[in-house]
Amino acid sequence: MNSIEVTQLLDQMRAMTAQAQGASTEIGSVNGTESFGSMFANAINSVNDIQKQSGALARGFEQGNPDIALSDVMVASQKSSIAFEATMQVRNRLVEAYQAVMRMPI
Repeated sequence: MNSIEVTQLLDQMRAMTAQAQGASTEIGSVNGTESFGSMFANAINSVNDIQKQSGALARGFEQGNPDIALSDVMVASQKSSIAFEATMQVRNRLVEAYQAVMRMPI
């Protein structure tokens, strides 16, 4: 049975929060860290994987797979929705930051 653990999701969110807080204090150190572009690309790929998993669970449930519970499908769907919405918010903030930089006088 393919189920999504709520505690696992919360642990991932806490780890991402800790990573984000740690990243803001280590802005000066560049050695051995990945670039923002690659980090953002990894995050987008992660969201894509979550959406694919959600779609696969939904299709399996629709096709009558007895190993897939409706609750698993709903949790995966919500997880996918939240991940996509968070990605859109990050994109919006990046666009706002870019526009603010472009408006700065030289």
